[in-house]
Amino acid sequence: MKPNALLIAASCCLLATAVHAADPAKGGELVVEARCESCHADKLGGDGSQIYLRKDRRVNTLAQLATQVSVCNSQLNTGWFPEDEAHVAAYLNQRYYKFR
Repeated sequence: MKPNALLIAASCCLLATAVHAADPAKGGELVVEARCESCHADKLGGDGSQIYLRKDRRVNTLAQLATQVSVCNSQLNTGWFPEDEAHVAAYLNQRYYKFR
């Protein structure tokens, strides 16, 4: 395995582990405070939670979910710390994605 591939694989494992240890209830509070679903509604129209349920979604693994939450945090400047991102990913996983 190439060094970059090994680093990516290790990062994915760490992201998934952090999400499993996080608090989904805290993540739900952060999603409400940041008004995530209103941003998604602006992009999709209608119910913003449908972004998580669409058939052509970008997120197909727990590591991808954690990465996407981090991207949203960065783009929207929510001010979340890494542990907050893990809480949000845990909430979204519990409520919508059901990754293991």
